Amino acid sequence: MSKSLLSLAITAAVLSGCSLIPDYQQPQAPVAAQYPQGPAYSPAEAANQAAAEQGWRQFFHDPALQQLIQTALVNNRDLRVAALNIDAYAAQYQIQRADLFPAISATGSGSRQRTPARMSQTGEAAISSQYSATLGISAYELDLFGRVRSLSEQALQTYFSSEEARRSTQISLVASVANAYLTWQADKELLKLTQDTLAAYEESYRLTSRSNEVGVASALDLSQARTSVENARVQLARYTRQVAQDENSLTLLLGTSIPANLPSAQPLSADLLSELPAGLPSELLQRRPDILAAEHNLKAANASIGAARAAFFPSISLTANAGTLSPDMGGLFKGGSGTWSFAPQINIPIFKAGSLRASLDYSKIQKDINVAQYEKSIQTAFQEVSDGLAARQTYNQQLQAQRDFVNANQDYYRLAERRYRIGVDSNLTFLDAQRSLFSAQQALITDRLAQLTSEVNLYKALGGGWNEQGSQKAEVSKEAPPLKLF
Repeated sequence: MSKSLLSLAITAAVLSGCSLIPDYQQPQAPVAAQYPQGPAYSPAEAANQAAAEQGWRQFFHDPALQQLIQTALVNNRDLRVAALNIDAYAAQYQIQRADLFPAISATGSGSRQRTPARMSQTGEAAISSQYSATLGISAYELDLFGRVRSLSEQALQTYFSSEEARRSTQISLVASVANAYLTWQADKELLKLTQDTLAAYEESYRLTSRSNEVGVASALDLSQARTSVENARVQLARYTRQVAQDENSLTLLLGTSIPANLPSAQPLSADLLSELPAGLPSELLQRRPDILAAEHNLKAANASIGAARAAFFPSISLTANAGTLSPDMGGLFKGGSGTWSFAPQINIPIFKAGSLRASLDYSKIQKDINVAQYEKSIQTAFQEVSDGLAARQTYNQQLQAQRDFVNANQDYYRLAERRYRIGVDSNLTFLDAQRSLFSAQQALITDRLAQLTSEVNLYKALGGGWNEQGSQKAEVSKEAPPLKLF
């Protein structure tokens, strides 16, 4: 019997290396080899460090923003769920992988039974005892055609995908915190600008009202001055609301309240971000976690085809146990009390009403779906980076033009105010200069915010935000979880 078991174990070990998983071929990237070129794009430059390897502390210069990102990485609930999902998929992989090994269990039992006299063959009451101790293997499937191994590979690739999903969640979180913080600062600057402008409008209205009382300014002048004041009050209420809502949004991202010891914020006009190298589109395949996650899902779908193919072939399962059996406890381990059983079972699919073929077709269709999703993730990444590169060049030009426009309006305002004070021009010209300057200053803050958020989104699109320091490598572990015995 032992020789038969040994031969069967050797045969199973040899055949278990068989796999029906198709050879994996990485799909071709459905994008151009270079990013778009044209008037909206700056000339491509070589970079010594990929954007994905540039740590967020290196990219974001504002100490207040750095502290907020650190707080979010510790407390954000979405990131916590993503980390727990990794543990959950690791457990599922462990469950699936355990089927590759026989489940061995030991049992011990004992019983005593009294048989009444009228039921006994001897006509007398009898008491019988039975004790046993066994070590056994139950329903262990010999993985002759790699079905179990294919399912294990599928679970492993799903686990790797969850790791990339966690990395993608962190990158998105870093960008979201940065954008929320920049929006908060922009709205606070707009609020301060509105407060200052309202004070200037109120002072102008006061002077115009006094002039109207002495007959110098007309009722129309007074009405125009009042409309400017009321419009500024509307803007004040608007930006007061937006600043409060910005704080609430930031608090949600942080997962806790905004730290009380937050350093003073730098103005939007300061050098808040580092320059980003774009690199080549091919680098996105190694840097973008959503692309890597999509590829792992594709590999998982590829492995499921192997399991579906293996279902067409016979499966063999083994149940065996060995132990001792004795009518009394003392004789349980004495010679001659040994017992064993061996029950192999073979299952040969003969008629399944097309379910096996349908399962294989379904697996192939799922693979095609994952191929399309993988290609779409590459195209999306290419589009996001291209948009960011176009925004970089055009925003630089737009901001410079807007600064010049603000300077021109400031000159217009000073001249209009001087001419109004000395009585050369009417109050309408002065009010128009005030409104134009206020509008130009608002637009400058809004454009600067749009430029900064565009750079943050480009950093995210290039896979940046995973590292804290630039010296680290933007990689995740590609090792299977350790095998647990119990």
